[in-house]
Parts: sequence; structure tokens; C-alpha cells
Amino acid sequence: MSRYPFLDQCRAAISQAGASVKRLIPAHLSGHHPIRVSFDIDDTLACQLHHCAVEHSRLPACIHRWLGEPLRFGTRSLTRELRRQGCSIWVYTSSGRTPSYIKRWLLLYGIRVDGVVNSVRHSHALTERGLSNGPSKFPPAFGIDLHVDDSEGVHSEGQDHGFRVVVVQPGDEQWAQKVLAAVADVQAQLAWQQPKRHKAPARRRAEVFSS
Repeated sequence: MSRYPFLDQCRAAISQAGASVKRLIPAHLSGHHPIRVSFDIDDTLACQLHHCAVEHSRLPACIHRWLGEPLRFGTRSLTRELRRQGCSIWVYTSSGRTPSYIKRWLLLYGIRVDGVVNSVRHSHALTERGLSNGPSKFPPAFGIDLHVDDSEGVHSEGQDHGFRVVVVQPGDEQWAQKVLAAVADVQAQLAWQQPKRHKAPARRRAEVFSS
């Protein structure tokens, strides 16, 4: 029997959710650009110990505290599943943490990210677009399809500025499944928006030959 039954249950739930998501994704989307998913840090990926369970680290606690922060339990399994589905993983934080620090911190847990947006990069993006009173986060500026955050305020900004946000609270043990369901929704929306380019030319040729 496993020494960590709760961990096994979490992994099994994420695996089942991932399989359900794959069944919902149309086959013709296999050639579509990867879904880009970004994660907030504070109270989303990095939670205080009394707010939620955290991932186990192979490093001694004293060294780990110096190199990084506690990572929310379930993050490793979730990011593995997202990678398996072909998603691109980003971090989008309002803090001043440097990209090098964030990438090193997540690598301690075996997680690689494709891009990092911190407060500096965010401010530059808003300035370039003339958004002096812009939202606290603006994923479309970085091609991000879905942002994961603990803030209802960011969710409201998404509704006002036209970007997708899924809200997960620190104490929500089903947060990973919620993210996977939101990714499935994004996939479905993109499938609906894709033009059926291969059918129209065929019909035109048939019309020409019959005229």
C-alpha cells in the first residue's frame, strides 16, 4: 500500500479528469496551436502551509526555504497532465519576482515553464498599448488563452477586458480538476471559432464543373 494515499487519490482524480478532457476535444484540433495557460503565484501556486497542502520536496527544508517557496499540492500532477495535452505553461504574477527566480523555484519541483510575466513585463505591455488605467493582469498581451488566479477581481477584469480566467481558492482540493475543465472549455471555444476551410473550396470547384 502507498505511504501517501491522499496523493494517490489526487493523482488518480487528475488522470481521470484529463482523460475526460481529451474525449471532449475534437480530433481536428490536434494541429491547432497549443493552449497557453498561465498561473498566478500568491495564494494560487504558492500557498501558506495553513491554507492548503504543499508538494513534497526532496531538498532539506532549510535549503528549500532559501531557494524557493512551498508549492501547492497537486501542481506537479496538473502540469504533467497539461503538458500531456500539449498545453504551454506560463506564470503571470503581479509581484516583482524575477523570471529567473520563478523558473528556478519551479524547477526544484521538476516543473518547466515556457514564459513568465511579472509586474515589470506587465507594465511594459500596458504602456505599449496605451493602457494607462489597464487591468492588473492582461493575458491577451502575451497570447495567453486561460489564466488561473485566486482573485475574483482578476476574474471581473477578464469579463471587462475579454480574457478568460478560472478562479481557484487556496482551500479548494478540487482545484486541478477545475483548471482541466476550464481548459476543455477553451478547447471547445477554439474549435467552434475555427473556420472549416477544407470544405468551401471543394464546393466551389463542384459548382464550377457543373456550370
